[in-house]
Amino acid sequence: MENLALIDSFSEFKDDKSIDRVTLMAILEDVFRNALKKKYGSDDNFDIIINPDKGDMEIWRRRVIVADEDLDFENEEISLSEARKIEPDFEIGEEVSEEVKLIDLGRRAILALRQNLISKIHEHDNTNLYKQFKDLIGDIYTAEVHHVRPKAVILVDDEGNEIVLPKEKQIPSDFFRKGDNVRGIIENVELKGNKPQIIMSRTSEKFLEKLFEQEIPEVFDGLITIKKVVRIPGEKAKVAVDSYDDRIDPVGACVGMKGSRIHGIVRELGNENIDVINYTNNTQLYITRALSPAKVSSIKIDEEKKTAEVYLKLEEVSKAIGRGGHNIKLAGQLTGYELDVIREGNTIADEDDVELTEFSDEIDGWIIDEFAKIGLDTARSILNQDVNDLVRRTDLEEETILEVIKILKEEFED
Repeated sequence: MENLALIDSFSEFKDDKSIDRVTLMAILEDVFRNALKKKYGSDDNFDIIINPDKGDMEIWRRRVIVADEDLDFENEEISLSEARKIEPDFEIGEEVSEEVKLIDLGRRAILALRQNLISKIHEHDNTNLYKQFKDLIGDIYTAEVHHVRPKAVILVDDEGNEIVLPKEKQIPSDFFRKGDNVRGIIENVELKGNKPQIIMSRTSEKFLEKLFEQEIPEVFDGLITIKKVVRIPGEKAKVAVDSYDDRIDPVGACVGMKGSRIHGIVRELGNENIDVINYTNNTQLYITRALSPAKVSSIKIDEEKKTAEVYLKLEEVSKAIGRGGHNIKLAGQLTGYELDVIREGNTIADEDDVELTEFSDEIDGWIIDEFAKIGLDTARSILNQDVNDLVRRTDLEEETILEVIKILKEEFED
């Protein structure tokens, strides 16, 4: 392989990877110097001249002339008799420069040199890619679906970079086809060997926060501050917002007329139910707002234990807990308090009521748990509900609910 052919082969990589001139020459010199070290033991006395634009490269070795009998280091020294074959009037102590042809390195060395060249290019490309996406962590990014696998969706951006969206980082209702554009945040960049793996997430709280920044100008401009975001991806989210300008209603600005501003975000997140809440330093008021749409009667707070007993009327309990317990779970995460819902007295005397767990010999435990998720843990609390409403709010069949009601009614008839 001639010098020109080697440079030409490198130019192909250069065009593909858009490597700048300085980096190009540095990589080339590094590769050649490694080859020289292997061949001659040292590269200290070699000069490498590279001109990639012309496909020109020269390697020159400098050696000091010594008497024939004093020749000890052939790489750094040349005997007087050998030097005079190059130039008859050379004398001991002078320096001789000779050009080294690539062919002098040997065929194997040249093949290894080319392979090393390819490796260095890839290493450089991977390093740049890693740095580029490290700087994008936490930002929204859009890429196209290239391949759908059981455990991940493989995306490709406009530059041809591969991005991984793992199954656990997808919203449960997400469904992707090849060619679809997907938005998410760059959550992490991991090095797998020498190759960076870029991880996207659509389930992160940060994704929802960044969507607010993109869709709501007041958030983008800093007029409205997002204090905290909590979410159960695809199900429900709560976003606490604040504004230092009394003229701005942060909740109204985020939601918009008839939900016009937040609608795009909800749709992006698979119709995730988003509650936007006015942040306040008043803990009681904050907890009350966080439990919306339930109306709280009173709250007893233990600051040391970070717990709060929340008193509600019977008809408000299920609203506070929410479907699957989502509402109270997110309210606790948002406020930082462990919330305990306590029912207030109702029109039917509590002393006549029976805990649902007392029926565990007749009603399966998982069914009892389903009712508990929506705040119904006594016989009376279930009997006071509409059957159709129970079907809608639980994952139970109507037949199952009717059977439970029959068992409970028999208890009170007895």
